[in-house]
Amino acid sequence: MAAFQDVRAGDSSVARQTRSSSDEKQSPPSRPSSTRSRPLSIVPRSQQRGLLGRFTVIPELGCPYEYTKRTKWAITAVVALAGGLGPLGSGIFYPALPQISLEFDTEPVIANLSVALYMLAMGIFPLWWSSFSETLGRRNIYLVSFSLFIVFSVLSAVSHSIAMLVVMRLLSGGASASVQAVGAGTIADIWESRERGRAMSIFYLGPLIGPLLGPIAGGALSEALGWQSTMWALTIYGGVILLLLVFCLPETLPRLKSPPAPTVVATANDSSENNAGGLTRTKTAESVKESTKRAAVVFKQLIVDPLSILLYLRFPPVAITVYYAAITFGTLFALNISVQAAYSTDPYGFSPSILGLMYIPSGTGYIIASLLGGRWLDYIMAREARKAGRYDDGGNLVLLPEDRMRENAWLAATVYPASLIFYGWTIQNGVFWFVPVISQFTFGGASMLVFAAATTMLTEFMPKRSSSGVAVNNFVRNMFSCTGAVAAQPVISSIGHGWLFTILGVFTWVTGYACIWALKKKAPVWRISMEKELNR
Repeated sequence: MAAFQDVRAGDSSVARQTRSSSDEKQSPPSRPSSTRSRPLSIVPRSQQRGLLGRFTVIPELGCPYEYTKRTKWAITAVVALAGGLGPLGSGIFYPALPQISLEFDTEPVIANLSVALYMLAMGIFPLWWSSFSETLGRRNIYLVSFSLFIVFSVLSAVSHSIAMLVVMRLLSGGASASVQAVGAGTIADIWESRERGRAMSIFYLGPLIGPLLGPIAGGALSEALGWQSTMWALTIYGGVILLLLVFCLPETLPRLKSPPAPTVVATANDSSENNAGGLTRTKTAESVKESTKRAAVVFKQLIVDPLSILLYLRFPPVAITVYYAAITFGTLFALNISVQAAYSTDPYGFSPSILGLMYIPSGTGYIIASLLGGRWLDYIMAREARKAGRYDDGGNLVLLPEDRMRENAWLAATVYPASLIFYGWTIQNGVFWFVPVISQFTFGGASMLVFAAATTMLTEFMPKRSSSGVAVNNFVRNMFSCTGAVAAQPVISSIGHGWLFTILGVFTWVTGYACIWALKKKAPVWRISMEKELNR
């Protein structure tokens, strides 16, 4: 509770400071160090935004940068735990896939759709969640989406056919996807650029719960209680997170974009006779015209605005960053399907509970790289700014997003494709299980360096549209992950694990190097051009 009380404890002192300095003119702060010397802009409890906003323990601030470090980390932790739900929903299902194939008497490829379409929904739905969060606020989206997730998880658990299961899984994936876009926006709301790399890495620890703990829990639950127990476990986890969001997550979006209000039409032939009692009468033509305008506004908000987020791909820095993250994400899901297919059959033949343990190495790599990679990213950013002599008028370093693609990116682009090739041939030849596990660990660590750098860069390329940038990234990368999850099993059956991961390794090696080189050389020019167009 100490983190939650940091802001509340300042209420009385804030009032005293406000009265004593009401006549002084203070310049707006540009750094956290200056914001802490000013009174906190606490929003009155009755005016706090979002569903059930007045129940939050952490108060809403007019300027989210003003939160203390402890409060920022508390909010980051809540969002990280919420972000773990989506990946957990896919990871927990991998060990249960053979059991589902047997129970519903269906092919493994059809059973894999329960994971593939789940990931597809996680790519598509953030376009809407992100768009709505810019008008309705972050908190509303969190609470609505997690409530829907609980409903669809219950329906998944009671599914009586493979078709019902796949559909309910698709909808639950879409509901859980809100944090993938809105969560990164929340981090960008409260953390400034110079600290955002570490904060984004800690945020990603939540989503990494899925790849690490999901298969372990899924293997144990499905073997002991059946595959349905995995869905009940997700329901419980979703309910706990929903309570955390209600009480511990205030609205962090600084200013909501107000949707255009419908125009009130006044008729030219209103007379005193028709205005008796304050009532007016509108011509049929004018009424139809006004209804059409309202319908156009609703259509724009529900369809055009969410899909228009994809237009950000016209900017080269966004397109290249998204593509680089997407090919890495696609290979990750091809690897996950391969792990399930290889270790559950000869020469390994592991049971579901042991099969779940085989996902630990890559998950461990994700977590270690997340903990260390964020600090490394922030160090690289500051080092490059000092080297280039980039300081603002206040003497603060000017940080540029493209500086995140330095030696960390070259290392990741080298290690994870090599890990894929090494894994493919060792698993193909039935080498002792510990040997391919080594490459799973190195793949996890290297790929995490890519995800952290790409997501943080997107929030910085479009600082005023951070949720939209991350939503585009999620859309494209989940298209790749869906493709990887669906195509991996047939390709493995045709050419084997070795050749599949050799092809993927060489392809990601070449294109990854090309993406890093392009961002290093061209991003400064592209970024300036993009900023001009976005500001216009």
